[in-house]
Amino acid sequence: MRETPLRLADRARRVRLVVMDVDGVLTDGGMYYGEHGEELKKFNTRDGQGIALLHQVGLETAILTKEDTSIVTRRAAKLKVGEVRVGVDEKLQALTEMLEARRLSFEQVAYIGDDLNDYEVLCRVGFAVVVRDATPRPRSVAHYVTRARGGEGAVRELCELIVSCREESTEPVSSRRSARDPRSCLPEPVS
Repeated sequence: MRETPLRLADRARRVRLVVMDVDGVLTDGGMYYGEHGEELKKFNTRDGQGIALLHQVGLETAILTKEDTSIVTRRAAKLKVGEVRVGVDEKLQALTEMLEARRLSFEQVAYIGDDLNDYEVLCRVGFAVVVRDATPRPRSVAHYVTRARGGEGAVRELCELIVSCREESTEPVSSRRSARDPRSCLPEPVS
């Protein structure tokens, strides 16, 4: 789904809740197993800083993942993610419950995913984002595809985009990076 830069900036400005998948988004999607059967995941610390940026501007964050491991809940706690739902088979139902509790609409949600189990949610939210290495079906409904691959700063990229677009909309026109270009909060398109 091709979006104009102006429409993308508008979507980013409406976001009040950023919801993230884990495997393939906050991680590279790999599964690492230790000699004694312990499972390991690699998270990108830059994504964590991006999440902190969202919190600084008053946005809420959440994680929705099918995986049910303590690794995810520990990482989310460290990042102060507001709501964490692990072991979720029906992501759309879980997100609907989260929105009802917060009195938010789907239009106020940015969701970043990468695979088939994210598709239904991506079809409903106001700002549907997939990582560069997402599978074709979720990619087909995304409003924005990150430059970064999952686990390599894709979440940070989304966070910076949202924060930048919010700042653009609150700055006086004379102090914006480009007073003639309301899309200046968006990165240059990838060729």
